[in-house]
Order: sequence, then C-alpha cells, then structure tokens
Amino acid sequence: MRLVIRNAQIVNEGKIITKDILINKDRIEKIESLIAVNENLKTKEINAEGLHLLPGFIDDQVHFREPGLTHKATILSESRAAVAGGITSFMDMPNTVPNTLTTELLEEKYALASKSSLANYSFFMGLTKDNWEETLKTDTENVCGVTDDGLYFSKDDGIIANYPDYIEKIFANSNTLIALHSENDAIIKKNTQRYHNRFENDIPFRYHSIIRSEEACYSTTKNLIDIAKKYGNRLHLFHISTSSEAELFENSTPLNKKRITAEACVHHLWFSDKDYDNLGAKIKWNPSIKSKANQEGLFSALQNGKLDIIATDHSPHTIEEKSGNYFQALSGGPLVQHALPALLEFYHQNKMSLEMIVQKTAHNVAEIYKIKERGYIREGYYADLVLVNLNQSWKVTKENILYQCKWSPFENQSFKSKIITTIINGQEVYSNGKFNEIKNGMRLKFAKIR
Repeated sequence: MRLVIRNAQIVNEGKIITKDILINKDRIEKIESLIAVNENLKTKEINAEGLHLLPGFIDDQVHFREPGLTHKATILSESRAAVAGGITSFMDMPNTVPNTLTTELLEEKYALASKSSLANYSFFMGLTKDNWEETLKTDTENVCGVTDDGLYFSKDDGIIANYPDYIEKIFANSNTLIALHSENDAIIKKNTQRYHNRFENDIPFRYHSIIRSEEACYSTTKNLIDIAKKYGNRLHLFHISTSSEAELFENSTPLNKKRITAEACVHHLWFSDKDYDNLGAKIKWNPSIKSKANQEGLFSALQNGKLDIIATDHSPHTIEEKSGNYFQALSGGPLVQHALPALLEFYHQNKMSLEMIVQKTAHNVAEIYKIKERGYIREGYYADLVLVNLNQSWKVTKENILYQCKWSPFENQSFKSKIITTIINGQEVYSNGKFNEIKNGMRLKFAKIR
C-alpha cells in the first residue's frame, strides 16, 4: 500500500515548506512539489492542506509499567495514548517488576512490546550496585542505553548519582550511553525531616519544591558532569529542573559530538510551584516542579542549546496512588497524550517556534541516541509522521483521556492545536480520533559507537 500526503506544510530541519510526500511501505520514497501517482498501483491520498506535518515525537523517558505494574498501565494502553499525542517512538525505564537488570529480562520486555506496541520502542537496561557485569553485555546497536532512573543503588539506599566512586567505575568501563537521574539524597532527607518536624505527615505539597530543592539538583548534577568530563564517557542527564543546572552544560560543541547531553521535561516547562495549591499531588514529580524563575531558565537553555531535548517522564499511577498525604501520594504522572499539544501551545504563546519543537522532540533525540533512519522527514527514512491542525481547539476531559489510569494534570485544559493523524512505519495508526490497532511498532536501532 502506498500513501501520498498532499500539500502539507512540512516542518523539518529548520524550515517549513509545502510539498507532497510519497510513502511506500514503511519508508518515505519521495518529497516533491507535486507527486504524480501511478494509476496501476494502489495508492491512498491524504489532503493535508492547512495542516502541518512534523516528524514523530521520540520520547526518551517513559514508564509504561509492564511487566509487573499493569494495574497502573500497559505497553498497549500507554502506546495508544502516546500515538494519539503524536509520539511515534518511546524509550522505557527499567523500574518494572521485576526490575530490568539482566539481558534476559530486557529481552522479555522487547518480546512484550513486539506483540502489543502501536509505537516504536526501546528499553533501557537497569543499573544498580550489583549488576555491573550485566550492563557490560548491553548491545549498543539494539538497546538505547543504561540507566538508574526509578531504581535504587541497593535496596532503598538512594540513587547511583550519590555514589561517586561507583560512578567513576561505570564511566571508566562502559562504552554505551548512560542516562542518570540527578538529585542529592542527603539534602532531600535533611529537608524532609525539617518539614516533617513542622507538619508531621501532612506537609503541604507546595513544599515539595523546597524539599527536593534547587541545591539538591545542582550539587549532584555538577558532580556527575565533572566525573563524566574526566573519562569522556557518554552521559545523558534526565529531567533537568533548575536554571542553575542548565547553565552547567555547554552549547559550543555540535550536538553530534557532545559527550554530555541533557533534557527538559514538559511538566517542568508547563507548571510551576504556584500550581501546587490547586493541583497538589497531581504535579508531584521527582525532580520537583519548581519556581517560575527556574521555568524561564529552562526555556532559555532550550533556546540557546544548553538543554538538547524535551521528554515527558510519563509515569502513570492510579488516582488512589496519587491520593493521601505528602508521604502517601506517589511521585509521577501521565503525560504522553498531552505533551505535544502542550508544546504547540507554547508556539501559540511565542515561547517556541515549530522548528524548535521539532528539533527538540525529534531531530536532536535521534542525534543524541544515534537512532538509525528516524527523527527526520527525509527520503529513505522510516515514515514516522504527525499531521497537526494548529487551529483546531479542544479540551481535555475525563472522557477523552486515554491513559489506563484515567486522569491527567491537564484535565480541563483547552489546547489550540490538535493531533489529526499519526503515521508509524508508513501506516496510519491514529486518525481523527480513531485507531488502527495494528501492532506495527518496531524495535529502534542505534549506531554501535556512541
């Protein structure tokens, strides 16, 4: 089956041009001003006049919860929500049950995704104190990287970023991309005790940004960068949440030669500490959502290239798990369905150009992870594409939320832009609110040397 998209305003590689695109099987075959169709070949046409065509959002940080936590979410449920939100590829974290700490468990997750995922997929190998030999086996061409995100160093002993001797060992021996969560456990514990003494268990949620403070983020991020520079290894830092951290990164080296990269997340760009009183636990994330000044600093760092990409950190919990007091309500929330509409809202607010949104959600993700033949609208590349209408308003309601957990911090939010069609590997998987439930997501492939 061939597919022609006509008169689309293509947002790609820093330009917006109006052209036709011919898709043959899973690839983009032609990009031309006017593509003639061979009447002897079965071809479907999409009239995209007035619509913008973007390369699919590649989300490098999600928690889809399968296996072991499927009361929260599954690969099928969350990949459906992701596709409806214009996300065509995702990279999933290892804090499932069991934690993904062996090659065998890692491959079991790939097998699950091959049967159920609507989107393209990759899975991180988990990293703890005890599985160093396993991480050395990680296949860099078939696995996105190694991470500690969502895991503990040893049982409940905090995150790996707080163990510099072990970090040195990792960087001295690994040849793959290592992605880390960066916060200082000692500072967080001290702040937690301080506010527990004051409020007992009923700490107001607005103190989350003070407990998991700017200092807690900055000190550990700086230390990780210093160690990574010493060894020249490939380090990526997840969900940077402060302007002071963002200033630690450099923007003079071309992205494809950077050894240290970092990202911002949608919730840190959209919400601020002013929103805790209204939304409470629904915006309790780690690292915490912080001040307006930090929010503005993240926008600036994305603009000047110190922060390289935008991700979601999609972390669904049931609404019951997000309820109760400060200590009972779990951290994290669902985002994949609403991330791209939120970023397009920033376009309407003149905070981001369409070209920048595409760069930070597709081009740069492909460059950082060295993903093969994705992330751009190019002839010969996989056809992972999103058609959006920048002038079709809609409102988030309980009825149109697709996450298995059935709630969103964006509920009752109106967006000016709507995802119309999501194409994955040349197939219309989502169009005008309806799904084609073919599970044709593919395993992402990467360059061997990163």
